[in-house]
Amino acid sequence: MRLLWMQAGACGGDTLSLLCADNPTLEQLIEEGLELLWHPSLSVAPPRYLEWLIDAITTGRTPLDILCVEGSLIAGPRNTGLWDSLRDRGKKDAIAELAEAATYVLAVGTCAAYGGIHAAPPNPADCVGMQFDKASPGGLLPAAWRSRSGFPVINLAGCPTHPNTIARFLAFLLRGLPVTLDELQRPADFFSTTVHQGCSRNEYHEYDVEDTILGDRGCLFFNLGCQGPLTLATCNQELWNGRSSKTRVGVPCFGCTSPDFPRDTNLFLTEKIGHIPLRLPIGVQRANYMAYKDLAHEATPARLIRREMEP
Repeated sequence: MRLLWMQAGACGGDTLSLLCADNPTLEQLIEEGLELLWHPSLSVAPPRYLEWLIDAITTGRTPLDILCVEGSLIAGPRNTGLWDSLRDRGKKDAIAELAEAATYVLAVGTCAAYGGIHAAPPNPADCVGMQFDKASPGGLLPAAWRSRSGFPVINLAGCPTHPNTIARFLAFLLRGLPVTLDELQRPADFFSTTVHQGCSRNEYHEYDVEDTILGDRGCLFFNLGCQGPLTLATCNQELWNGRSSKTRVGVPCFGCTSPDFPRDTNLFLTEKIGHIPLRLPIGVQRANYMAYKDLAHEATPARLIRREMEP
């Protein structure tokens, strides 16, 4: 399968993430049949080759199986896209043309999927995602748009996306495995469990032992802005580089796979109604949660109060 990687308004973090993939590695994907037509960091051909390649693809001379887009689509100024240009036109226009020719279109990273950091208020460059503007359908491409495979843009969300989420999804396509998307067009195989699942601080959460300052061992959800119970990703089930995750080292999950990332608020503060967080874990009813937490707090084991790890 032939893959073209286009980088729009981005930091390059998803490229670095892909290079860290180890199950499978990029090299293994290439051995399995992935042909890398172009990548801005990995290709040795000059930029003029990319221009030739885009023309060859959009005129039907070169088939394109997978288009990967990294970074938000910059529409400014005044919808010209010239603040992120490719020769004499906006890069967003070239990407839209390539999308029409591709069998699958992947938005790699939250910026490409939903706009991400670049689309945060006040969004001076008029950034959007490939098929979403934050949580609203319709970005660069309209909501009804479909690729040649019949799929919408497939959102591999994250800031950056987990290395093995990128690599394994590419392996899915190479092997012709079935793909199921959620309502935000993310592959359900990688976005159906929360960051909270597998978190080493879960027991503290269950007994309502909550930290108020960074650096301790308690739960970070109630006071320090952790979005782990609200965020769908594999971060605590498949550790980054096989070693760790944000919450395991005491940093709150910022919800980077969500369309509203980054939240337009203090990322280290939990908004509350009374003493209960305004946003509750996925699938939880407020009245039940309040009653459960009050009971659990009364039954907290002494070792958790002392912030001791389980023997």
